[in-house]
Amino acid sequence: MARAATTSDVFNAIAEPQRRDILMLLRAGERPATEVAEELGMSQPGASKHLRVLREVGLVHDRREGKQRLYTLDARGLRSVHDWTGGFEQFWKESFERLDAYVQELKQEDRSKADE
Repeated sequence: MARAATTSDVFNAIAEPQRRDILMLLRAGERPATEVAEELGMSQPGASKHLRVLREVGLVHDRREGKQRLYTLDARGLRSVHDWTGGFEQFWKESFERLDAYVQELKQEDRSKADE
């Protein structure tokens, strides 16, 4: 099965670690592309390419101010990722509950041995 184009699929777009870093940076607020590049140690063209992909999948919006573009996070685009990962929440909750029960059992055994 063919893989979805990065520019049309949020999951493929965020598969790139540098794009996730950009999203994290933009959580703090609007930033120009030059600042994104500086903050993350990227080249200006590299940051612009990543920002373009994120814009095309709807994760960031941009606006012109003078000669620069300012980018803003639009986390609504992550809804499909949230919905998909949310399906694993019950799995992890049950796993941690089993782990907690096991740890409590071990503590009880230690207490029993100490009382002997």
